[in-house]
Amino acid sequence: MKKTLTMLAFLATLSAGAAIADDDDCFVPMADWQPREVVAQMALDNGWTVRRIKIDDGCYEIDGRDAQGRRIEVTVHPQTLQMIEFEYEDDDDD
Repeated sequence: MKKTLTMLAFLATLSAGAAIADDDDCFVPMADWQPREVVAQMALDNGWTVRRIKIDDGCYEIDGRDAQGRRIEVTVHPQTLQMIEFEYEDDDDD
């Protein structure tokens, strides 16, 4: 009985861990990622000035400015280069 309860607890923990992992924006093996240079070129093609490209939650994240000079933060899928999220950063201190 104790062995069965231990196994059930383990399976419940494993399932909860898998659910948490699904919350990540991107889950792609690194071997399938586009190179960082391709991401930088995509940004330039969109008229953006790149300040930094980093990895966050398994996705590329571009910090920079758009063609109008507004600060932007863009989340990009590492395999397809599809834009997942596009945010304008507020320069105001309000």
